[in-house]
Amino acid sequence: MMYKKETLQYLDKLHVNYELREHQAVYNMAELEQIKLPHPAADAKNLFLRDDKKRNYYLLAIKGNKRVNLKQIRQENNTRRLSFASPQDLAAKLGLTPGSVTPLGLLNDQEHEVNFYLDSYFLAQPLIAVHPNANTATVWLAPADLLKIIKNLGNPVKIVQM
Repeated sequence: MMYKKETLQYLDKLHVNYELREHQAVYNMAELEQIKLPHPAADAKNLFLRDDKKRNYYLLAIKGNKRVNLKQIRQENNTRRLSFASPQDLAAKLGLTPGSVTPLGLLNDQEHEVNFYLDSYFLAQPLIAVHPNANTATVWLAPADLLKIIKNLGNPVKIVQM
């Protein structure tokens, strides 16, 4: 399992440029807004979803202030009915706990089966802010670097418009 230390070491090993800020634990976007962090336009809200048969799992990274319509995601991406995955599924698939969901959790997806959906908003941004597999820190990196990491892991990646 890659936790915060191992995740940061992995980024260093790949020579990925990132900015790191340690902070108190945050569990949702409202708590994150209470911390004065740089680059608010880069804030990502990360959701771990599953289909109604628990066959397919999705990690969705969208702009932090956007609302998510699961029915719309289902229709536009031809999935089965979607709902939020359980904390048990999150721990089993990504080794994460609620509040620490992050695309970097895909480093722990040994089967490379979780689908990653990135909000197209981030393609026009210089940075995306995500947790380094712990909700006590935030890293900012280029969205292209994040996509490259995930594609190299072998996880399915899709850009979606939210």
